[in-house]
Amino acid sequence: MSTAIPRAVSVDGPGLERDLAAWSAAPEPARFPYLPVVGAYHAVGKHFVAASVLKHLDVARSALSQTTDIQTPDIDPETPRLAAFLDVLLDKFDERYDYQTYLALSLLPMPDGGESPLQAATAGDAQRQHDRLLVQLGTDALAFELAALDGDTGLFPHLRPDPPVAAKRCRLGLRSLGPALERLSLAEDLEPALRPGRQGDPLSAARQICARVRADASPGERRVVDLSVLPVWTSHDEYLFIRVLQAFETRFALLAVRLRAALAALAIGRPRTAAAEVRNAQAGLEESFRLFSLLATMQVASFQEFRRYTEGASAIQSRNYKLVESLCRIPDEDRLDSAAYRSVPELRERVLQGQPNLDDAVWLACRANELTPAEREDVTGALHGFAARVMQWRQTHYSLAVRMLGDRPGTGYTEGTPYLRQARGIPVFQKTDQKSDPGR
Repeated sequence: MSTAIPRAVSVDGPGLERDLAAWSAAPEPARFPYLPVVGAYHAVGKHFVAASVLKHLDVARSALSQTTDIQTPDIDPETPRLAAFLDVLLDKFDERYDYQTYLALSLLPMPDGGESPLQAATAGDAQRQHDRLLVQLGTDALAFELAALDGDTGLFPHLRPDPPVAAKRCRLGLRSLGPALERLSLAEDLEPALRPGRQGDPLSAARQICARVRADASPGERRVVDLSVLPVWTSHDEYLFIRVLQAFETRFALLAVRLRAALAALAIGRPRTAAAEVRNAQAGLEESFRLFSLLATMQVASFQEFRRYTEGASAIQSRNYKLVESLCRIPDEDRLDSAAYRSVPELRERVLQGQPNLDDAVWLACRANELTPAEREDVTGALHGFAARVMQWRQTHYSLAVRMLGDRPGTGYTEGTPYLRQARGIPVFQKTDQKSDPGR
């Protein structure tokens, strides 16, 4: 089975620099040496890429920009993709490295229902988009574990886990991907013992599922997978760390689509549909809990090694998480003024400009007697159920962070676990919480 790491092409530094110089002299996006560049980054980690390579990449970015400026409006679709890739590669060079670039989020086709809350019809498509991206990211992480276990890759060699840990990761990884694989019909025709969540040899099951997902992916999807994992160092576990965080981001992007669909349903007088969408969001969040078990297999020593080079990037900067939070209710003033929201200024501005949220929408509908008692109970019950799962998610996240970080400061200029301890108690909803009667 072909695995993720060997697909990158390892080249010598001077050879890559010559290739980049030649490309910059005649910048044609489709001819860019993507895999050799990824190979150079994988060989040493993003934090340690040679300054001469970074300078050549910067020249390539400038050449691409100049070419774009003089082209007709019919820009080669490869141009924006290459521009995004170069910006991810050069984040540390530009001194703008953060959580978004660490996870290469601009390269991932996140589920997106649009910024308008009236685009509820996209929720089903967004679910499929989420499922495809999730299984491709997840199986790529498992493929790397298998490649290392089989001796098929020499990359990311530091602090490799023992074989039993690799087997455990395959078992937990398949369990976390099981629902999405079933929805995509990618677990069909496997022997019952090899299906995700069943007892059986996790390594054999992982090999079959990884091969099946890779074969099912389009060329464009395969390229996204190939280019979107760029660890800062050569620690084995950072590969898993990045893929799990990308999976969480994919999940929260889908939750945002579901919550927007609920808002859209309320706006057109369909509270039952709104409640169903909130419950869909709750079910999706519950599925994501399985990722915590996979992430918990990460070695503390390995995490503390590579995090030395991630200063400036923190999950506090997650746009998708705060989008979900702000679609639930308007954040308190001190929260909006915190580093969490100031790290996503465009979202903060949207909230300040009156972005719709479920807390206000349900409250106003109840105050205006637009909901029957049964509809009110259905909608508020859905909100309470979702809120309970968000609080549980935060607690689980906090507990895992304590295990990995202890009392060490966080990255991204945050306080680390003290910040998470405080943030876990922020109410998800306020006007429609269980202690309030929105009809009064």
